[in-house]
Amino acid sequence: MRDLGVGFGYLLKGQRWVGRHGRWLGFGLLPGLVTLVLYAAALIGLAYGADDLIGWATPFADDWTSPWQGVFRGFLTALLYAFGLFLAVVTFTAVTLLVGQPFYESLSEEVDRSEGGDVPESGLPLWRELWISTRDSLRVLLRVALYGVLLFALGFIPVVGQTVVPVLGFCVSGFFLAEELTSVALQRRRVEFKERLAMLRGRRMLTLGFGVPLTLAFLVPFVAVFLMPGAVAGATLLVRDLEGREETAAATEDDQDRRGAPHA
Repeated sequence: MRDLGVGFGYLLKGQRWVGRHGRWLGFGLLPGLVTLVLYAAALIGLAYGADDLIGWATPFADDWTSPWQGVFRGFLTALLYAFGLFLAVVTFTAVTLLVGQPFYESLSEEVDRSEGGDVPESGLPLWRELWISTRDSLRVLLRVALYGVLLFALGFIPVVGQTVVPVLGFCVSGFFLAEELTSVALQRRRVEFKERLAMLRGRRMLTLGFGVPLTLAFLVPFVAVFLMPGAVAGATLLVRDLEGREETAAATEDDQDRRGAPHA
Protein backbone atom coordinates (compact mmCIF):
# COMPACT_ATOMS: atom_id res chain seq x y z
CA MET A 1 0.00 0.00 0.00
CA ARG A 2 2.99 2.30 0.51
CA ASP A 3 3.38 2.43 -3.28
CA LEU A 4 0.02 4.22 -3.57
CA GLY A 5 1.44 7.19 -1.70
CA VAL A 6 4.70 7.04 -3.65
CA GLY A 7 2.83 7.11 -6.96
CA PHE A 8 0.77 10.12 -5.83
CA GLY A 9 4.01 11.75 -4.73
CA TYR A 10 5.39 11.55 -8.27
CA LEU A 11 2.26 13.28 -9.53
CA LEU A 12 2.88 16.15 -7.10
CA LYS A 13 6.60 16.26 -7.90
CA GLY A 14 5.82 16.60 -11.60
CA GLN A 15 3.53 19.56 -10.95
CA ARG A 16 6.18 21.19 -8.77
CA TRP A 17 8.78 20.63 -11.51
CA VAL A 18 6.79 22.54 -14.15
CA GLY A 19 6.01 25.16 -11.52
CA ARG A 20 9.75 25.79 -11.22
CA HIS A 21 10.15 25.76 -15.02
CA GLY A 22 7.29 28.05 -16.02
CA ARG A 23 7.99 28.18 -19.76
CA TRP A 24 7.32 24.43 -20.07
CA LEU A 25 3.93 24.92 -18.46
CA GLY A 26 3.11 27.76 -20.85
CA PHE A 27 4.02 25.84 -24.01
CA GLY A 28 2.23 22.74 -22.73
CA LEU A 29 -1.18 24.37 -22.52
CA LEU A 30 -1.83 24.68 -26.27
CA PRO A 31 -2.07 20.93 -27.19
CA GLY A 32 -4.38 20.36 -24.24
CA LEU A 33 -6.62 23.28 -25.15
CA VAL A 34 -7.02 22.05 -28.74
CA THR A 35 -7.89 18.54 -27.54
CA LEU A 36 -10.23 19.86 -24.87
CA VAL A 37 -12.30 21.79 -27.43
CA LEU A 38 -12.66 18.67 -29.59
CA TYR A 39 -13.68 16.46 -26.65
CA ALA A 40 -16.06 19.03 -25.21
CA ALA A 41 -17.89 19.21 -28.54
CA ALA A 42 -18.11 15.40 -28.70
CA LEU A 43 -19.45 15.08 -25.14
CA ILE A 44 -22.01 17.85 -25.69
CA GLY A 45 -23.17 16.06 -28.83
CA LEU A 46 -23.45 12.80 -26.87
CA ALA A 47 -25.45 14.53 -24.12
CA TYR A 48 -27.96 15.86 -26.66
CA GLY A 49 -28.22 12.64 -28.66
CA ALA A 50 -28.01 9.98 -25.95
CA ASP A 51 -31.79 9.85 -25.34
CA ASP A 52 -32.56 9.31 -29.01
CA LEU A 53 -29.81 6.71 -29.34
CA ILE A 54 -31.08 4.71 -26.36
CA GLY A 55 -34.67 4.98 -27.64
CA TRP A 56 -33.58 3.64 -31.03
CA ALA A 57 -31.61 0.79 -29.42
CA THR A 58 -34.48 -0.33 -27.14
CA PRO A 59 -37.62 -0.55 -29.32
CA PHE A 60 -38.92 -3.39 -27.11
CA ALA A 61 -39.51 -0.82 -24.35
CA ASP A 62 -41.80 1.41 -26.44
CA ASP A 63 -44.94 -0.13 -24.97
CA TRP A 64 -43.77 -0.21 -21.36
CA THR A 65 -45.92 1.67 -18.90
CA SER A 66 -44.76 4.62 -16.84
CA PRO A 67 -42.54 4.91 -14.86
CA TRP A 68 -40.64 1.77 -15.95
CA GLN A 69 -39.86 2.94 -19.46
CA GLY A 70 -38.41 6.22 -18.20
CA VAL A 71 -36.46 4.54 -15.40
CA PHE A 72 -35.01 1.88 -17.72
CA ARG A 73 -34.04 4.24 -20.53
CA GLY A 74 -32.83 6.90 -18.13
CA PHE A 75 -30.54 4.35 -16.50
CA LEU A 76 -29.17 3.26 -19.88
CA THR A 77 -28.68 6.88 -20.93
CA ALA A 78 -26.68 7.58 -17.77
CA LEU A 79 -24.57 4.47 -18.35
CA LEU A 80 -23.95 5.45 -21.98
CA TYR A 81 -22.79 8.93 -21.00
CA ALA A 82 -20.64 7.48 -18.20
CA PHE A 83 -19.07 5.13 -20.75
CA GLY A 84 -18.40 8.04 -23.10
CA LEU A 85 -16.85 10.02 -20.26
CA PHE A 86 -14.77 6.99 -19.31
CA LEU A 87 -13.39 6.74 -22.84
CA ALA A 88 -12.82 10.49 -23.01
CA VAL A 89 -10.77 10.51 -19.82
CA VAL A 90 -8.58 7.65 -20.97
CA THR A 91 -8.11 8.74 -24.58
CA PHE A 92 -7.72 12.47 -23.83
CA THR A 93 -4.11 11.91 -22.80
CA ALA A 94 -3.29 9.86 -25.90
CA VAL A 95 -4.70 12.48 -28.27
CA THR A 96 -3.05 15.36 -26.39
CA LEU A 97 0.31 13.55 -26.43
CA LEU A 98 -0.02 13.02 -30.18
CA VAL A 99 -0.88 16.68 -30.77
CA GLY A 100 2.01 17.85 -28.60
CA GLN A 101 4.47 15.00 -29.29
CA PRO A 102 7.60 17.12 -29.98
CA PHE A 103 6.97 19.36 -26.97
CA TYR A 104 6.26 16.59 -24.46
CA GLU A 105 9.27 14.59 -25.60
CA SER A 106 11.48 17.64 -25.09
CA LEU A 107 9.90 18.23 -21.68
CA SER A 108 10.61 14.63 -20.67
CA GLU A 109 14.23 14.96 -21.81
CA GLU A 110 14.59 18.16 -19.77
CA VAL A 111 13.28 16.38 -16.65
CA ASP A 112 15.87 13.62 -17.13
CA ARG A 113 18.58 16.25 -17.66
CA SER A 114 17.62 18.19 -14.53
CA GLU A 115 17.67 15.01 -12.42
CA GLY A 116 21.15 14.02 -13.61
CA GLY A 117 22.42 10.90 -15.31
CA ASP A 118 21.84 9.79 -18.88
CA VAL A 119 19.26 11.50 -21.09
CA PRO A 120 17.97 8.73 -23.38
CA GLU A 121 16.96 9.66 -26.92
CA SER A 122 15.04 7.41 -29.27
CA GLY A 123 17.04 8.51 -32.30
CA LEU A 124 13.95 8.01 -34.46
CA PRO A 125 12.56 10.57 -36.94
CA LEU A 126 9.41 12.41 -35.85
CA TRP A 127 7.13 10.57 -38.30
CA ARG A 128 8.32 7.24 -36.90
CA GLU A 129 7.71 8.35 -33.30
CA LEU A 130 4.22 9.56 -34.22
CA TRP A 131 3.47 6.24 -35.91
CA ILE A 132 4.61 4.24 -32.85
CA SER A 133 2.62 6.51 -30.50
CA THR A 134 -0.52 6.19 -32.64
CA ARG A 135 -0.17 2.42 -32.92
CA ASP A 136 0.36 1.97 -29.19
CA SER A 137 -2.49 4.36 -28.36
CA LEU A 138 -4.83 2.25 -30.49
CA ARG A 139 -3.70 -0.81 -28.56
CA VAL A 140 -4.53 0.95 -25.32
CA LEU A 141 -7.88 2.11 -26.70
CA LEU A 142 -8.79 -1.45 -27.69
CA ARG A 143 -8.04 -2.70 -24.20
CA VAL A 144 -9.94 0.17 -22.61
CA ALA A 145 -12.94 -0.48 -24.87
CA LEU A 146 -12.99 -4.15 -23.87
CA TYR A 147 -12.84 -3.26 -20.19
CA GLY A 148 -15.46 -0.59 -20.76
CA VAL A 149 -17.92 -3.02 -22.36
CA LEU A 150 -17.38 -5.48 -19.51
CA LEU A 151 -17.88 -2.82 -16.85
CA PHE A 152 -20.91 -1.47 -18.72
CA ALA A 153 -22.48 -4.95 -18.57
CA LEU A 154 -21.59 -5.36 -14.88
CA GLY A 155 -23.28 -2.03 -14.20
CA PHE A 156 -26.66 -3.78 -14.50
CA ILE A 157 -25.94 -5.88 -11.38
CA PRO A 158 -27.83 -4.37 -8.43
CA VAL A 159 -25.69 -2.71 -5.74
CA VAL A 160 -22.40 -4.01 -7.23
CA GLY A 161 -23.04 -2.06 -10.43
CA GLN A 162 -23.44 1.17 -8.49
CA THR A 163 -20.56 0.69 -6.01
CA VAL A 164 -17.80 -1.73 -7.03
CA VAL A 165 -18.00 -1.18 -10.80
CA PRO A 166 -17.33 2.60 -10.70
CA VAL A 167 -14.28 1.97 -8.49
CA LEU A 168 -12.99 -0.63 -10.93
CA GLY A 169 -13.64 1.80 -13.77
CA PHE A 170 -11.45 4.46 -12.15
CA CYS A 171 -8.71 1.90 -11.51
CA VAL A 172 -8.74 0.78 -15.15
CA SER A 173 -8.73 4.41 -16.32
CA GLY A 174 -5.91 5.28 -13.93
CA PHE A 175 -3.73 2.36 -15.01
CA PHE A 176 -4.00 3.08 -18.72
CA LEU A 177 -3.69 6.83 -18.16
CA ALA A 178 -0.39 6.16 -16.39
CA GLU A 179 0.66 3.90 -19.26
CA GLU A 180 0.02 6.65 -21.80
CA LEU A 181 1.95 9.24 -19.80
CA THR A 182 4.95 7.02 -19.03
CA SER A 183 5.13 6.02 -22.70
CA VAL A 184 6.76 9.39 -23.49
CA ALA A 185 9.81 8.58 -21.36
CA LEU A 186 9.78 4.84 -22.04
CA GLN A 187 9.53 5.25 -25.80
CA ARG A 188 12.70 7.36 -25.66
CA ARG A 189 14.28 4.40 -23.88
CA ARG A 190 13.17 2.04 -26.68
CA VAL A 191 10.89 0.09 -24.32
CA GLU A 192 8.21 -1.70 -26.32
CA PHE A 193 4.50 -1.64 -25.51
CA LYS A 194 4.31 -5.11 -23.93
CA GLU A 195 7.39 -4.42 -21.84
CA ARG A 196 5.84 -1.17 -20.63
CA LEU A 197 2.69 -2.96 -19.52
CA ALA A 198 4.76 -5.59 -17.73
CA MET A 199 6.75 -2.91 -15.89
CA LEU A 200 3.61 -1.12 -14.73
CA ARG A 201 1.85 -4.33 -13.72
CA GLY A 202 4.90 -5.25 -11.68
CA ARG A 203 4.34 -2.05 -9.64
CA ARG A 204 0.56 -1.93 -9.92
CA MET A 205 -0.10 0.05 -6.73
CA LEU A 206 2.54 2.62 -7.68
CA THR A 207 0.89 2.97 -11.09
CA LEU A 208 -2.59 3.35 -9.59
CA GLY A 209 -1.35 5.85 -7.02
CA PHE A 210 -0.17 8.01 -9.91
CA GLY A 211 -2.98 7.39 -12.41
CA VAL A 212 -6.21 7.24 -10.37
CA PRO A 213 -5.94 10.69 -8.71
CA LEU A 214 -5.08 12.12 -12.11
CA THR A 215 -8.14 10.42 -13.62
CA LEU A 216 -10.36 11.98 -10.96
CA ALA A 217 -8.77 15.39 -11.54
CA PHE A 218 -9.29 15.08 -15.29
CA LEU A 219 -13.04 14.86 -14.70
CA VAL A 220 -13.02 18.54 -13.72
CA PRO A 221 -13.32 20.78 -16.82
CA PHE A 222 -10.06 22.49 -17.87
CA VAL A 223 -8.04 20.80 -15.09
CA ALA A 224 -6.61 18.22 -17.52
CA VAL A 225 -5.19 20.99 -19.70
CA PHE A 226 -3.26 22.59 -16.85
CA LEU A 227 -2.09 19.30 -15.33
CA MET A 228 -0.78 17.68 -18.54
CA PRO A 229 2.74 19.18 -18.56
CA GLY A 230 3.24 18.30 -14.89
CA ALA A 231 1.75 14.85 -15.47
CA VAL A 232 4.35 14.15 -18.18
CA ALA A 233 7.11 15.42 -15.88
CA GLY A 234 5.84 13.26 -13.01
CA ALA A 235 5.56 10.23 -15.28
CA THR A 236 9.20 10.71 -16.30
CA LEU A 237 10.23 10.77 -12.64
CA LEU A 238 8.18 7.61 -12.08
CA VAL A 239 9.92 5.92 -15.00
CA ARG A 240 13.30 6.78 -13.50
CA ASP A 241 12.16 5.00 -10.33
CA LEU A 242 10.99 1.94 -12.26
CA GLU A 243 14.20 1.91 -14.28
CA GLY A 244 16.33 2.20 -11.14
CA ARG A 245 14.46 -0.62 -9.41
CA GLU A 246 14.90 -2.89 -12.41
CA GLU A 247 18.62 -2.15 -12.63
CA THR A 248 19.03 -2.80 -8.90
CA ALA A 249 17.10 -6.07 -9.15
CA ALA A 250 19.17 -7.16 -12.15
CA ALA A 251 22.43 -6.30 -10.35
CA THR A 252 21.30 -8.23 -7.25
CA GLU A 253 20.38 -11.24 -9.35
CA ASP A 254 23.76 -11.16 -11.12
CA ASP A 255 25.54 -10.90 -7.78
CA GLN A 256 23.62 -13.89 -6.43
CA ASP A 257 24.44 -15.87 -9.55
CA ARG A 258 28.15 -15.12 -9.15
CA ARG A 259 28.09 -16.13 -5.50
CA GLY A 260 26.31 -19.34 -6.33
CA ALA A 261 28.57 -20.24 -9.26
CA PRO A 262 31.10 -23.04 -8.56
CA HIS A 263 34.76 -22.07 -8.51
CA ALA A 264 36.89 -23.33 -11.39
